[in-house]
Amino acid sequence: MSRLEWNWGNKSLVLLGLALLAVPLVCAAVDAPTGFDNLTNGFEPQAAFDADLDTFGEFEEAADGLGPVYNAQSCRECHQNPVVGGISQTFELRKGRFDGVTFTDPPGGSLNDDRSIDAEFQERVAGADNAVTLRSSLNILGDGFVEAIANSTLSAIQAAQPAGQRGTIINVPVLEAPGQTRIGRFGWKNQHASLRSFAADAYLNEMGITSRLQPTENTSDGRSVAAIDAVPDPEDAADAANPDGIDVTAFLRFMRSTKAPSRGPINADATAGATIFNNIGCNICHITTITTAAAGTLINGGAFTVPAALGGKDIHPFGDFLLHNIGTGDGIVQNGGQATRNQVRTTPLWGLRTHSRLMHDGAQFTRNNAILRHAGQANPIINNYINLSLTQQNQLVAFLNSL
Repeated sequence: MSRLEWNWGNKSLVLLGLALLAVPLVCAAVDAPTGFDNLTNGFEPQAAFDADLDTFGEFEEAADGLGPVYNAQSCRECHQNPVVGGISQTFELRKGRFDGVTFTDPPGGSLNDDRSIDAEFQERVAGADNAVTLRSSLNILGDGFVEAIANSTLSAIQAAQPAGQRGTIINVPVLEAPGQTRIGRFGWKNQHASLRSFAADAYLNEMGITSRLQPTENTSDGRSVAAIDAVPDPEDAADAANPDGIDVTAFLRFMRSTKAPSRGPINADATAGATIFNNIGCNICHITTITTAAAGTLINGGAFTVPAALGGKDIHPFGDFLLHNIGTGDGIVQNGGQATRNQVRTTPLWGLRTHSRLMHDGAQFTRNNAILRHAGQANPIINNYINLSLTQQNQLVAFLNSL
């Protein structure tokens, strides 16, 4: 696909220019490989990728350390449309307490695991939990490229945004580099900056399996689960080649090896809609093109060197990986402090045509309704959308349906 087919707007070009200035340039960036085909992006050979994909799809049992409280038995339960690693119709449940000023976690934390290996340890929402929300599973295809975006590039994107639409950056711990932080970019609240940290966190919080990076078992609403947890921690076995855990490392390699979501068919309406998307300001936050750091760049607190397969690549995520208040916040505080209670990460729109449930909580089912739900920082852009003709609105939706 030629670059012209992406219909870059002037704002995207400015942001791309800033991003390119922020990282060392060795050669001109090329488009990252895309496709819903379960083929490697080149980070690892196809045979190794296939093996890691199989590990990503394995179903865990209590004898493996599953639970005692958990949400899923396999990574692919939450990442499986249209291929392993994509979006899903599954959701996690978050809860907490808000007194009008401050959000606090309930006993055991904000994540309510919906399953348990023992009925007496099932987690539930308590009467005091007045902040409750669903969160959809996120696409992880192309996340190796997202990890390879330099901090300076995200900072340049933020600086170029108008004050009213400027995103929030938070720095979060890199678990594999103790004492180091990096700009968060993964999760609805930008809880993680590295895929190794993300993999270990998901293994613990979604499947209840501990590892070297996440060695402490979750509780059941604050109650110890030691009485029903028969597998010693850390439950993800390690060896010399995989000190953080054999499974965690396989998940990591799989995510770093996935291609970015590909575009669908582009017709005249979609092409016209792309221009409208840029002209009314959607691309202020849904950034068309971002360039990853050059191969050889040290990231993740020095724990990872960007390889040639991921470095110097143009990706088209239609997102800025920053937090914004667009009036749809879930009311939950995680890494970013109280100011982020009603902020969520901009949804990257790549692969949008595979999504049947929209927004962080899946509460919208049409593109038009999802657009109209935007408020807060998005108010000027939504007003521009409302003032479009019906034909123009339909063209914008046609563009979204091509992503």
